[in-house]
Amino acid sequence: MSVYSYELETIKGELISMEQYKGKVLIVVNTASKCGFTPQYADLQKLYAEYKEQGLEILGFPSNQFGEQEPGANSDVQSFCQMNYGVTFPLFTKTDVRGEAAHPLFKHLTEEAPFDGFETSNPSGKMLNSFLQEELPHYLEGNSIKWNFTKFLIDREGNVIKRFESTDEPFEMKANIEQLLQFSLT
Repeated sequence: MSVYSYELETIKGELISMEQYKGKVLIVVNTASKCGFTPQYADLQKLYAEYKEQGLEILGFPSNQFGEQEPGANSDVQSFCQMNYGVTFPLFTKTDVRGEAAHPLFKHLTEEAPFDGFETSNPSGKMLNSFLQEELPHYLEGNSIKWNFTKFLIDREGNVIKRFESTDEPFEMKANIEQLLQFSLT
C-alpha cells in the first residue's frame, strides 16, 4: 500500500482521499495544543507559507494520546491553531496515531520510517527520552509514534523518505524539503 491508499476525515468532518495529494511533497505530523512542542506550529506554518506554491503540503493530525494534551473538540483545535499560530495548512479530525486503534495511515508511516531514537545530544531529545524511560518505558518499544509532533516527510510519489521526531525542529527538515521539491513527477 502507498500513502495514497488511505481516506481521511478533515477537521470539518469531510471524508477525503490521500490521492488528492499525489504529486505533492508532504509532511504528515501528529499535533497537540497543550504540549511543550506546540510552538512547532509556528515554524510548520512558516515552512508551509514558504514552500506551498512549490508543491509542499503539511497535514496536521491532532491527537489526545500523549498526556491528554489535545482535550478540546475539533472546532476548538481549529480555532486554537488559527488564532495562536495562523495555521492555514490542512488539519484533520482528532486521530489515534499509536496502538491498536491507530489510523492505518500512521501504521503505514511507522512501518516505512522506523523509530531511530531521539537525538540525545540536544536538551529536548535528552529530556523526552529520559521522561519516557522513567514514566512510559513501553512507549520506547517498537516503531510507533513516541510523542506529539512526530513528522514524516513524503516525496511526490508517495514514498516515506524520513521521520523526524518530536524533538526535531521543523526547520531541520528544510534541506530535505528543498531537495524533494526539486524533483518533478515524470
